[in-house]
Amino acid sequence: MTSDSMNLTPEQRAALDTVEKAATTPDVEQPWAALGMKADEYEAVRKILERRPTGSELAMYSVMWSEHCSYKSSKVHLRQFGEKTTEAMKEHLLVGIGENAGVVDIGQGWAVTFKVESHNHPSYVEPYQGAATGVGGIVRDIISMGARPVAVMDPLRFGALDHPDTHRVLPGIVAGVGGYGNCLGLPNIGGEVSFDPCYQGNPLVNALAVGTLRHEDIHLANARGNGNLVVLFGARTGGDGIGGASILASDTFTEGGPTKRPAVQVGDPFAEKVLIECCLDLFKADVVQGIQDLGAAGLSCAFSELASNGDGGMLVHLDRAPLRDSTLAPEEILMSESQERMMAVVTPEDLPGFLEITNRWDVEATVMGEVTDTGRLVVLWHGETIVDVPPRSVAHDGPVYERPYSRPEWLDARQADTPDRLPKPQTDDELKSLVVTMAGTPNLASRAWITNQYDKYVQGNTAQAMPDDAGVLRVDEESGLGVAIATDCNQRFAALDPYTGAQLALAEAYRNVGVAGGKPLAVTDCLNFGSPEDPAVMWQFAEAVRGLADGCQTLGIPVTGGNVSLYNQTGSTAIHPTPVVGVLGVLDDVARRTPSGWKSAGAQLFLLGTTRAEFAGSEWAWSQHEHLGGLPPQVDLAAEQALATVMVQASSDELVVAAHDLSDGGLAQALVESSLRHGVGATVSLEAACERDGVDAFTLLFAESAARAVVAVKPEAAQQFTEACQAQGVPVVALGSTGGETVAVEGRFELTLDELRVAHERTLPEALNA
Repeated sequence: MTSDSMNLTPEQRAALDTVEKAATTPDVEQPWAALGMKADEYEAVRKILERRPTGSELAMYSVMWSEHCSYKSSKVHLRQFGEKTTEAMKEHLLVGIGENAGVVDIGQGWAVTFKVESHNHPSYVEPYQGAATGVGGIVRDIISMGARPVAVMDPLRFGALDHPDTHRVLPGIVAGVGGYGNCLGLPNIGGEVSFDPCYQGNPLVNALAVGTLRHEDIHLANARGNGNLVVLFGARTGGDGIGGASILASDTFTEGGPTKRPAVQVGDPFAEKVLIECCLDLFKADVVQGIQDLGAAGLSCAFSELASNGDGGMLVHLDRAPLRDSTLAPEEILMSESQERMMAVVTPEDLPGFLEITNRWDVEATVMGEVTDTGRLVVLWHGETIVDVPPRSVAHDGPVYERPYSRPEWLDARQADTPDRLPKPQTDDELKSLVVTMAGTPNLASRAWITNQYDKYVQGNTAQAMPDDAGVLRVDEESGLGVAIATDCNQRFAALDPYTGAQLALAEAYRNVGVAGGKPLAVTDCLNFGSPEDPAVMWQFAEAVRGLADGCQTLGIPVTGGNVSLYNQTGSTAIHPTPVVGVLGVLDDVARRTPSGWKSAGAQLFLLGTTRAEFAGSEWAWSQHEHLGGLPPQVDLAAEQALATVMVQASSDELVVAAHDLSDGGLAQALVESSLRHGVGATVSLEAACERDGVDAFTLLFAESAARAVVAVKPEAAQQFTEACQAQGVPVVALGSTGGETVAVEGRFELTLDELRVAHERTLPEALNA
């Protein structure tokens, strides 16, 4: 418990911007605009304090009132998640929105915490460290709930695969995700990779983490108990990541390309691994009253949130903070987002036990101050008061904007431009050629070049991972109790209709969990959009939130938490609306999960759901014709529920050997991926399904209608399975069977697995010169 700071010289003390000085020098010019604040926000701070802020107070308000931290443009819409959550939806919810991560009861005394967040802007500026610290940050959210992190996932989006800047950012981002997660010893069990020119100047790096804990081990972020001690532990504070939340993540990029590199944090996964084990020991010893990770806004966030969530007061000695750079000013210390740091509230009686554990793990710990009942957050610098604020005004009572929003005028023309006019294959040979071509498009090609850089099986509890539809983890070794998790979003659907697009993202993630055998329980989301100052973007955001809230209410599963990432645009060019949705489901025994590929011949194939001529926003329309127009596929959440119900029961009863949801690329892509997974082909007939749904072969193979899956069923269970589908009202039709070394469509064409594999696996390595 030492301070790296020297005692102040008379000159330094005279130059220090104290509360006393602020009260007597109201006209001092301050750099509020450079810190990302608006003029009215700066005036609001002066009104709250009844004086000008000190430099340190201005630093705190600027980062905590930033878009990234305060959600000032999104709060008015996000309230729907709480307002539309019924009591029935809370059945399995132990901790909901408002804490570091949501916690869900999965039975047998076990709980799971999970959350997804963004690290988009930092990853464009400095791909490796931006992505790595995105993983580190979301993992610390999981630690702070009292849980052991057990897995990560990474929904990623890049610009065009053949663009030079994609070649700059993609390898670094993938290496950062893999490097940090692998060093932590956490399996990466899923996610997505999508390519679209709209992300050329704004790649999206969303990171999801999962943790497990017993019900009694839940910890919350609050500072209670007058006289309890506030302890900072973990890595030392450095100059990296200063302004990462307020300046970097809360503004658009200019046309000049990536800048602001010093605002990106630098991570040390080995320090975080030690911090994980140290925290778990602290929890086990019961020497922590409250805990908060230090992510966006650093100490400013930890001090103000812990104080405002607790008894409302805190006294802090900032000069005690261990530093990597002794030249840092107090404002910089408060704004630094250096990684691998945590803050705990500890009783004086528990402090020796706390320090014994941190010393054992060689984790530096410093008593920074104490909890008070004054209702004020007071920060001292060598005895001088540099911050004296009501903590809620910093952490929770920031500006709330009801941004103007309106449906963009150009959307009518986009929706009217349907894909009906696009030329479609007319012959069986053209269909055959299209299956091969589609299997190798950037958005459908194998992701093995990326996912092979991730450790999927470390810890030994991964039951299923990419390229399966959902990642599956064992939680309890004795019973086999576990969870399935999937993340999804088709940004083209959201660009056509953000309300429906958000619901389709929810439906696909829900379906993927159900198809794997998991009963869906809860949702996390990462809402990635352009500038909220653009009424068209704000309308897209409002519609997506409304769609997701309505969809969750219909499905009966709550949003437990998540993240909003705005200002994802360069100049006037915004990304497509990208509401990434993660769904978590529970399996009573992960041994009965359902993989996405079949391993043996002789299984009977069935198509579940109804196929319609729905090509707007599809991979076929985009990859083959660069067309984006029309209305996205219909959403039928009741059909999604019925499909999931059938698949969860069929998995539990061990009727099925494999199942693959139908989404990007339709039935053709599902057949290709399921056959290539274990080198076992399939023979199918399309006539019965085409006749039943009134569609042609092209539509059955490539349309992207929702609420569908292809399922491989044990021959002896075929009748039982079809009866189960009929009982739930799920349309079911026989397709064919598994076996052989080809994907054959009877009477039309046949493709060898070898030629499909070449087309599917070569795209990324060739494009990236790997």
